[in-house]
Amino acid sequence: MLRNPEGIDVLQPRLSWLVNTAIPGVEQTAYQILVASTKEKLNANEADLWDSGKVTGNQSINVVYKGEKMSSRKEAYWKVKIWINKGETLWSETNHWSMGILTYAEWKSTRWIGYEKLSKDDSVSQYSRLSARYLRKEIDLKKQVKSAKVYIMGMGLYELYINGNKIGDQVLAPVPTDYTKNVKYNVFDVTSQLKEGKNMLGTILGNGRFFAMRQDYKPYKIKSFGFPKMALQLYVDYTDGTSETIRTDESWKLTTDGPILANNEYDGEEYDARKEMKGWATTNFDDKNWVNARYVQEPGGFYEAQMTPNMKIMGEVKPISIKATPRGTYILDMGQNMVGWLQLKVKGKSGDQITMKFAESLQDDGSLYIANLRDAKTTDIYTLKGEGEEIWEPRFVFHGFRFVEISGFPGKPTLDNFVGKVVYDDIKTTGTFESSDATMNQIFKNAWWGISGNYKGMPIDCPQRNERQPWLGDRTTGAYGESFLFDNQTLYAKWLDDIKYSQTQDGGLPDVAPAFWRYYGDNVTWPGTYITVGDMLYQQFGDAEVIKKQYPSMKKWMTYMEENYLQNDLMDKDKYGDWCVPPESLELIRSKDPARLTDGQLLSSAFYYQLLNIMKKFAVIAKEESDIAHYDDLATRIKKAFNAKYLNTATNSYANNTVTANVLPLAFGMVPENLVDKVFQNMVHEVEVTKNGHISTGVIGTQFLMRTLTNFGRGDLAYKLASNKTYPSWGYMVENGATTIWELWNGNTADPSMNSQNHVMLLGDLMIWYFENMAGIKSNPETPGFKQIIMKPDFNAGLTYVNASYESVHGLIKSHWKKDKKGLEWSITIPANTTALVYLPTADSKKITVNKSKLEKAGIESKTEDKQQVLKLYSGEYTIKIN
Repeated sequence: MLRNPEGIDVLQPRLSWLVNTAIPGVEQTAYQILVASTKEKLNANEADLWDSGKVTGNQSINVVYKGEKMSSRKEAYWKVKIWINKGETLWSETNHWSMGILTYAEWKSTRWIGYEKLSKDDSVSQYSRLSARYLRKEIDLKKQVKSAKVYIMGMGLYELYINGNKIGDQVLAPVPTDYTKNVKYNVFDVTSQLKEGKNMLGTILGNGRFFAMRQDYKPYKIKSFGFPKMALQLYVDYTDGTSETIRTDESWKLTTDGPILANNEYDGEEYDARKEMKGWATTNFDDKNWVNARYVQEPGGFYEAQMTPNMKIMGEVKPISIKATPRGTYILDMGQNMVGWLQLKVKGKSGDQITMKFAESLQDDGSLYIANLRDAKTTDIYTLKGEGEEIWEPRFVFHGFRFVEISGFPGKPTLDNFVGKVVYDDIKTTGTFESSDATMNQIFKNAWWGISGNYKGMPIDCPQRNERQPWLGDRTTGAYGESFLFDNQTLYAKWLDDIKYSQTQDGGLPDVAPAFWRYYGDNVTWPGTYITVGDMLYQQFGDAEVIKKQYPSMKKWMTYMEENYLQNDLMDKDKYGDWCVPPESLELIRSKDPARLTDGQLLSSAFYYQLLNIMKKFAVIAKEESDIAHYDDLATRIKKAFNAKYLNTATNSYANNTVTANVLPLAFGMVPENLVDKVFQNMVHEVEVTKNGHISTGVIGTQFLMRTLTNFGRGDLAYKLASNKTYPSWGYMVENGATTIWELWNGNTADPSMNSQNHVMLLGDLMIWYFENMAGIKSNPETPGFKQIIMKPDFNAGLTYVNASYESVHGLIKSHWKKDKKGLEWSITIPANTTALVYLPTADSKKITVNKSKLEKAGIESKTEDKQQVLKLYSGEYTIKIN
């Protein structure tokens, strides 16, 4: 959820609030929302836009605005009063949102401008080079400014300046889209930046995904969009009640002869400080050598407000070592595989040129290992102006790296000359996890670095090589796990729009969305992510509106697959198999052993069955209940055909008995009830004995492995998989120096040129398992958005303590337990206006104390269920002990 957003285009935004109080057992009993057009009116409780009246109930998230119809650029100030069961009435602070430009017609008089030519050193090729475009426009404001907002679409990337000052702290803005489908605009309140009299507007346009996607290289595969361009509107309201609009037109001045000589996401940025134009974005600058901008063709996509945060510098990493090489260069070690760029601090002569080459690892001789970057050059070049200390960092690129080779540095560089800038979407870290197992703790840190680094306005697969694509299959279940670590709601809601926009007219979905690569392969397991991510947004954030919005396109795809690929009630289409199964030899990239590979029809049929069950739930949310009968009938037929073809009742196994072949029907409820335990025990034997307690699943099977093992009573085996240090395992990566998650289980021994050292797809359901099964922080599916929390850790899996927290949409949840021979102690925090079902591993209530009181005297509702005591707890802090 965006706090105080500028320029939204949702006519009925959803309003949410947290009930913050230290009083235990608090539940909201009613609320009243006031929305006013000015802050003054709101302060006077004059709700000229909406007064909800007193609404009885405990809803505190996703309350739909039902006031006056909002028009373009309308301001809205709001607050909420809540009543709680403890006798207090509480007012919130004032919040605000503003509307964006809602119709295409209101942009129509604003022209797109740019320069659609190559400059002297530019080129269009596999390694395209294109210099940045600098634009400026002097404006004369004749009156005192009351308020001003700027609306900007800068393709592919932009930086905006007013009177020499950069506007906003965002980087690499806006977020990427398929620009032929939709174009995002950003909005900034610039009232404080403008003054009466002369002012200067300035922008720098970088290439981003718009130009530098290997332009005109493999046009059958890679989409290209043209040269950078911009459309901007500045609305100024004066204190006398009049207003003025400044737009992009041919009066803007432009040059490509600035210091940014080239900027390409894959290849790096080149900057010549000698060409800096001091004061170019101020009024005291001579632009006689600049040319007038030209009107250019618009990108083609519809204009939309950006409803997800831009990227930002979210942290810094200081390098841990710098070493000279026999080649006269230096190798800088950041100590962490990170994503972002390097800030450089240097003194030298004019014309000195420093080259920085980025990579994830080193070869045996200490030089950079770059084969896994493929044809990405990943190199920044800085040419000094020679005027004392110079500090520089790039604007329009990012790198995935741990090591940097520095060449051409004047003198001997030290660690103080460099700082790593960590760049990802401006979203909050919401989850923490620590346990008694050091390997699991390091895996969690590696996951955090990998997930955050691959948030680039969309979830990408890797940040370092010539790919960096939003593959759907990497996030099928991964997005769910990520949601415990990051507040990724708006990121994934935007991504579902990207997927919807990429849908073909007949209903097909791509494997990559936005479809920067034309990969339309018609399989189930990759495009099915469209539906599973929607399910995550509903369960984790209580977002029903996203389901209603996407349901028609989801249904269209399900129908498309059914009509084209359902044969004899089985889904006869798969493309990738159980991708990245650990191969039989450490030197192999892909397994060639048929016994390790799972039948593609089994994968697609099982997955489609599961998607049908999710669509049944979505049909209810979207009020399309008439679809349920068809989903039910189809699921029944697929289950019957699936078991008839793949279930071997003599061996109690599916197909060729891979762990994936068995775990999917178990996880999805496809196994005949009388055989569930036998199939599970057979799968356990495969994991525990045949595979010696190690992972044998690829991307598909690993999405359900940890939870299925635990839910069926073998959390100890799941813990063994999570804590292993030998191949294949997540811990094997840690033992071999990984600080993120690899693309391959054997990324250090198979052809390393095929291994991204910063991927997230192999995490599967591991992060979900950390939080739901080890910490016991899970949203009850019946009450999405953690309205009721299910707290049911597996205390016997093998850990002796867990300390975890999660900032849900209803507030902070904490679970900290430790056990020894004397018993179990568990500290719990439950946020206000929620409840929790807390499962304790004993049926004997006499052994239990809650906040130092015996359970029988604590006044807590409890029951016995499956040899466990189940407590219903209301908000507050609790310390539970079991002797």
